Parts: sequence; structure tokens; C-alpha cells
Amino acid sequence: MDLQQLAMQVAKVAQDAGRHAAQDQLTPHLLKTNSRADDEANREKYSSDIDDTVVRYLREKVVQLNPLDGFWEEVGSERTPGSYYWCIGRIDGAINYMRNMPEWTVTVSVFAIDDSGEATPVIGVVHAPALNVTYVAAKGHGAIRIRHSALGDKRSAIMPTSTATLKNSVLCFGMSYFSHESKRALHTVSALAGLPSDIKRMGPASLDLCKVADGTYDAYFEPSLHSWDIPAVSAAAVVVGEAQGRLRQWDGSPMSWYRTNDVVASNGLIINELREYLLPVQAEN
Repeated sequence: MDLQQLAMQVAKVAQDAGRHAAQDQLTPHLLKTNSRADDEANREKYSSDIDDTVVRYLREKVVQLNPLDGFWEEVGSERTPGSYYWCIGRIDGAINYMRNMPEWTVTVSVFAIDDSGEATPVIGVVHAPALNVTYVAAKGHGAIRIRHSALGDKRSAIMPTSTATLKNSVLCFGMSYFSHESKRALHTVSALAGLPSDIKRMGPASLDLCKVADGTYDAYFEPSLHSWDIPAVSAAAVVVGEAQGRLRQWDGSPMSWYRTNDVVASNGLIINELREYLLPVQAEN
């Protein structure tokens, strides 16, 4: 299977899906929103009907490109070594989308299952329709950013920064609406205050991760990314890795695609210094 060719085909599908979603975002008062019970706490998450439309469109189109061995979210624990699975998520940055902010994405990834049963994302597409930018990566083929304009598309290879210390760095962080998780993130930000040039809070996770890959940020961290974040984070993970960035859990262990992760992405140069501020917070919880 030609991963690079498939990744570029998927990018086109994601752009088409994003175009439809962007049109609906222009009339947010017409969006039908609904709440869905959260599996891990007595809270509700909100989505719009466009979520279902985007997911349905993406699933139909990627299967036409290549059915692979099914969808990640459907196979459960029955993942066969040597298999490949599509991973399709809802809009990443749903609140931004519904509030007519530009930072939201459409994401698609492909997981490969190795002989030991471990999962690795090998294709990642992160498309930000309102920002007119798409990130595309395939394992072994590098990562690119495509800027869309009336004059055409401009493709460029991306790489992280060469910032070597927290001083003069620009960091970004994410946090959820769960109070204990937000406290962990804010505690870390407070501990870091005064060291970097700036600490941004933008979102969503997929876009923040890609902005580490392209050198916008030197690092990004967020505690407790959950199972519902896997489609977005796995797509961005391929972009970060192929751009030669570093993506790990806060304790330095590899990402696990089967459970909640405390995520930190960096240019690889400032991670040891940054981790000194991540580990104490993790230890307290």
C-alpha cells in the first residue's frame, strides 16, 4: 500500500468535508445542537448535527479510496496483526466551531497493527477549513503543510523549531472541562510562568500539535486526553513524528492508543527541561 498516495487522497476528502462544515458554520444560529452523556463523569458534551454529517461523509469516502480492514472505533479488542484501520473523528474543537471561531479541524488517521498487536498511526490528515490549511503526513514520507488560497495551494515541508531552552520559547497548552484535569493544566502553567516568552491557550489538540510540528510553538502539553480524542490526536501524532518532532506522555513513555494519555509534544530539544514541570503535577494526582 502506498501510504503517501493514500494520505494525499484522504487530504482531498477531508478538505471536501471541511468545506461543507465551514458553510454551515456561517449560520451558527441554524445549527442543531445536542448533548450526549459522558462515559467518565456526570457531565455532558455538546455536538452539532454537522458532526454526524462530517463523520458519515468521511467514512463513505475513505472506504471508496480503500476499505482497509474496517474502522478503529468498531473493531474493539479484535485488532488483527498486520491489519490497517481507518480512524474517523468528530470535529475537533466543537465549541470553537459552534462559537464561530476558526480553530477547529477535520481529522482522519490510519492505524497499523504490528505482529505484537501494538497500534501505530501511519497516516495523519488534519484539515483546518476556516484557517485554509491542511497538514498531511504518512509514515516514512515526512510531513507537509498545504496553505489554500485563491491563487492556489502552496505545499511546504515542515519541521519544529531549534529553540534549545524554555527561555525565549513559546508554549501552548490544552485542558478539558473536567475540574481536576483543568487544575493540573493550570498548575503546570503557573509553575512555568515567567520562563517562556509566552504560553498560549488556543485549541483544539490536533491543531496545537501540528503547530509544534511546523514551528509555531516549541511545545504543547495537555493532561488526560481521552478515548474520544484518539482520532484527532492520532492524526496529528503522525504529523509531529514525520516532521521530526517528539510526542510522548508526560513521564516519557510512548503514547498508548488504548487509554487516557497525558500528552507533551515538543521540538525534542526542550523536553527534558519542560518535563521537570510536568512530573511533579502528575505525581500529585
